[in-house]
Amino acid sequence: MMKAEVIYSKDGCQWLVFGRDSHKADRIIDTNQYMVKVGNEAVLLDPGGIEIFSTMLASVVNYAPLDQIRHIFASHQDPDIISSLGLWDRTLPSASLYAPRIWEGFIRHYGCNSIDYVALPDEGQSLKVGGREFVFLPAHYLHSSGNFHFYDPEARLLMSGDVGAALMPADAPMYVSDFDSHTALMKGFHQRWMPSNDAKNDWIARVRKLDIQTLAPQHGAMFRGDDVKRFLDWFEALEVGIGSRSAAA
Repeated sequence: MMKAEVIYSKDGCQWLVFGRDSHKADRIIDTNQYMVKVGNEAVLLDPGGIEIFSTMLASVVNYAPLDQIRHIFASHQDPDIISSLGLWDRTLPSASLYAPRIWEGFIRHYGCNSIDYVALPDEGQSLKVGGREFVFLPAHYLHSSGNFHFYDPEARLLMSGDVGAALMPADAPMYVSDFDSHTALMKGFHQRWMPSNDAKNDWIARVRKLDIQTLAPQHGAMFRGDDVKRFLDWFEALEVGIGSRSAAA
């Protein structure tokens, strides 16, 4: 059973996280899927791999009827992000998929016959859902060469893809409770999967200018309040891109 939790609800806007699927196969990495609903319109954020499609679908329809899910966002091309696309293509044939421009020819291999692929330009763009504006924030090389995050200025919530990810068990809490001990769960992942210190520092400089109350990664626990700044400070001090000289993963 996939866990679902409301992480923000105000003025007709609701953010939900789906994850911690107790029936997921052990060898499949645990993922967080998100949905934002504003009025009668919703967007799925990194809806996940083909293996979790059925549990994800069963969870989502408890919060939004299918005809209200008009948008899907894929932060990058990885299978744990969007290999379920072919099944969503049959389920939501009138929806639009927002994904990096450079990955269109690759992502379409998952199956995209009916859904409209909206190629995000490198500089990003905005999206209105239920009349509320959201931002596709460039996060290239964190870790994919074409990569975006999803920012809600009103909720002060940044869905940060693999940035902030931690490898945790399926019964782990949804929020970080002890930041110092949590860094041990993030260090190897970020050092190996994030290839560029320049890209990391550029992203941090831009994100520090945003008002963020919650940082919501695709794996592991979310950060809120002062832990958002603690994460940015920790990430800034961390050397990444060490895969060529380390076997750590």
